[in-house]
Amino acid sequence: MLPKENRLTKKRDFEKVLKRGKGFKQKTLFLKTIENDLPQSRFGIIVSKKTARKAVDRNKIKRQIREIIWKNIKKIRKGHDLVFIAWPLIKNEDYQGKLSIIENSLQKISFLEK
Repeated sequence: MLPKENRLTKKRDFEKVLKRGKGFKQKTLFLKTIENDLPQSRFGIIVSKKTARKAVDRNKIKRQIREIIWKNIKKIRKGHDLVFIAWPLIKNEDYQGKLSIIENSLQKISFLEK
């Protein structure tokens, strides 16, 4: 489970990242990031009803993304807020597909150490 200090929970934090953050697009995921003044990075995940109609499916996608972040948290650069926005094609991907998409996204924006 993702530790509490590594979660974005407040609406104003999400809005700040979405309005002022830099974005990176892939076919199944959109990633927005902005610096914060904290010693750790924080993460937020958005899965809309357009992406997955059923709450069960939306929650499954969120759980899988959280798990991937949790496994890679020591390799992710500190001091940033990141918001992952899932697009409808993500529900066609299995866990390994999501893992490679997220790791690839983080490497392209130089957030994941090798």
